[in-house]
Amino acid sequence: MSSPQDRPRRLARRRAVPPVEPGLTRPPHPVPPSSWLLPDPGDADDDGVVGIGADLAPGTLVDAYRRGIFPWPHPGVPLPWFSPDPRGVLRFEDLRLSRSLRQTLRRSGWTATVDQAFPAVVAACGEDRGPAGTWITGAMARAYRRLHELGWARSVEVWDGAELVGGLYGVQVGGVFTGESMFHRRPDASKVALVELVSRFRSAGGRLVDVQLRTDHLASLGADEIPRARFLAILERSRDHDVRMRTGHRPVARLGTS
Repeated sequence: MSSPQDRPRRLARRRAVPPVEPGLTRPPHPVPPSSWLLPDPGDADDDGVVGIGADLAPGTLVDAYRRGIFPWPHPGVPLPWFSPDPRGVLRFEDLRLSRSLRQTLRRSGWTATVDQAFPAVVAACGEDRGPAGTWITGAMARAYRRLHELGWARSVEVWDGAELVGGLYGVQVGGVFTGESMFHRRPDASKVALVELVSRFRSAGGRLVDVQLRTDHLASLGADEIPRARFLAILERSRDHDVRMRTGHRPVARLGTS
């Protein structure tokens, strides 16, 4: 990745910020231009690595996510940036609820919110997970908290009364939500968070949930893979849409009847 000395510095785009409506997620605020020239995602290597280095400033992160690139720290190497091919995605119509998950939704008595405990969700996602540890370093956590303050990063929380039992967080670029991490303190609570995200994001006019890489866990919920070029085309068409989710408490039981 090159520094700003290698190219003319771009002027910050002035973009009107829509007014905040009660009960809706905040619109994203404009950020300074990136100080780094991120390579074209189509030039990624066979592992999906686009480049190495750069920083986690808001301008860098927003530029990356708007272009279908995300950071994924690996121990002992400078920060790698990825745009995998194929790309893991969850289409709304492909969401699958197992019988046991439907029972959890109907019987748990849990509620869910959006953007009500972002720092707590990030902290829970970053808790030590055994020998493998976590890729959510202190610097990563701080960077995404800053993105949240600017209206670009969002969280979904699952509550048992006043106790946070599950959740997820990610970056929203218009009609595409890129999930970064999820956690659970009760069985199925992270899955419930994802189902809640799909429900609210779809109702708000969202287009797609980007899961980056399909895992067995996500595949059980309906996640699939599409070619990177197709994902980037969807992102380009959707990234400037004004999509704002409802934030207040809702019972998750309603999700088990659909």
